[in-house]
Amino acid sequence: MSENRRPVALVSGGSRGIGRAVVRQLAADGYDVAFCYQSNREAAEKVAAEVLETGARVLARQVNVADAAQVREFVNGVERDLGEIAALVTVAGIIRDRPVAMMADEDWQAVIDVNLGGVYNVCRASIRKMMRRRGGAIVTVSSVAGITGSPGQTNYSASKAGIIGFTKALAKEVGPYGIRVNTLAPGFIETDMLNDLPAGLAVGVQQRTALGRLGQAEEIAPVVTFLLSERASYLTGQVVTVDGGLTF
Repeated sequence: MSENRRPVALVSGGSRGIGRAVVRQLAADGYDVAFCYQSNREAAEKVAAEVLETGARVLARQVNVADAAQVREFVNGVERDLGEIAALVTVAGIIRDRPVAMMADEDWQAVIDVNLGGVYNVCRASIRKMMRRRGGAIVTVSSVAGITGSPGQTNYSASKAGIIGFTKALAKEVGPYGIRVNTLAPGFIETDMLNDLPAGLAVGVQQRTALGRLGQAEEIAPVVTFLLSERASYLTGQVVTVDGGLTF
């Protein structure tokens, strides 16, 4: 890598919401950025154009993170076209909300496969490369639902709790290789996903939050990039909750 080349960051689920904010923040902080998205090409192209305006290089690909082969192809393409991955952020996630008594098997499995399986696939495809280079930083995005549980979201809560356990175990595995792994647990953030929640839920959450409001994706992204940076060089295996005072 040339001396003036930016470090490379990879973000799963980077076209909307928290992922979009993270991609933009990484570019502003001096990274070249690769991101994948599920289906919204128009949104992805808009984010890519925003990254290019910062002077960073960008690579956007449509990838099903639940498909290990697609993820491996994406990760290999990033390293080939942009360079060695120094920072990894897993944001991609879906919701299929319904009480357990009414939940379809496919809705349970889809959420587990994307939210938890996707984190495994992205990290699995990247981690050996990081280990060989003996360095790198990973941030997985969980949720307060993975800490406290959320009624009507047993599949989502289980997937997000699984991410926390996965992150803690991975941090212990790869710490000796100089790789740090932390997880971020956002509270209720104003994104498209919030619009899919039951009517009135957001209002109730806002009333229970110490700061009295919902969060913005742009308030999450700087915490992610801090965790990736050398300023957090002695921080690994941690769950950092950013929820406006909802759960303390």
